[in-house]
Amino acid sequence: MMPTPTPTTVTKTMTNNAAAPLLVGLVSISDRASGGVYQDQGIPALQEWLARALTTPFEVETRLIADEQPQIEATLIELADVARCHLILTTGGTGPSRRDVTPEATKAVGTKEMPGFGEQMRQISLHFVPTAILSRQTAVIRESADHAALIINLPGQPKAIAETLGGLKDADGATLVGGIFAAVPYCVDLIGGPYMETDPAVCKAFRPKSAIRPAQGQA
Repeated sequence: MMPTPTPTTVTKTMTNNAAAPLLVGLVSISDRASGGVYQDQGIPALQEWLARALTTPFEVETRLIADEQPQIEATLIELADVARCHLILTTGGTGPSRRDVTPEATKAVGTKEMPGFGEQMRQISLHFVPTAILSRQTAVIRESADHAALIINLPGQPKAIAETLGGLKDADGATLVGGIFAAVPYCVDLIGGPYMETDPAVCKAFRPKSAIRPAQGQA
């Protein structure tokens, strides 16, 4: 029997938005980190990036688990259906080795596949390494009767996490390749989640003009 993932909660509350908090699940998938062989770097990297990028209130649920498909599936289901996270980001387990089963687990719990996220992540990573084509990151939406969550697989390295989320910029700060997180807020809108806003200096969220709400304090 797989051990029950140990939940931890980190809460960040901003004062510039009165909306209900966004619930984000962060899952680091690693045999060695979950076994205490070395310290996990994936969850801290995700927390740091989200703290810089999001300007809306959010709460975080974190899980550190092994590369076991049943455990990954159970964790994603628990975060979506019980913790009721709106967004779940995983890191690790997306390569071609036999122990890498994160994409299989993600697809197994999803009701809609969102392949564009994985396609864009590979395009970003190809700017750095030709082995980016070996990555199998994907994304899905998990829907229940009254809730939905967007689940995205991310790379395992902190540098790659920041690059795929925020995109690539030149020396002057101009965007060379867009990061995947620019599409996340509108996707969460469409599945019934809270309205998310970002710091454009980190990652500018994109929405159609008809979906943009006035900033708090404006008419």
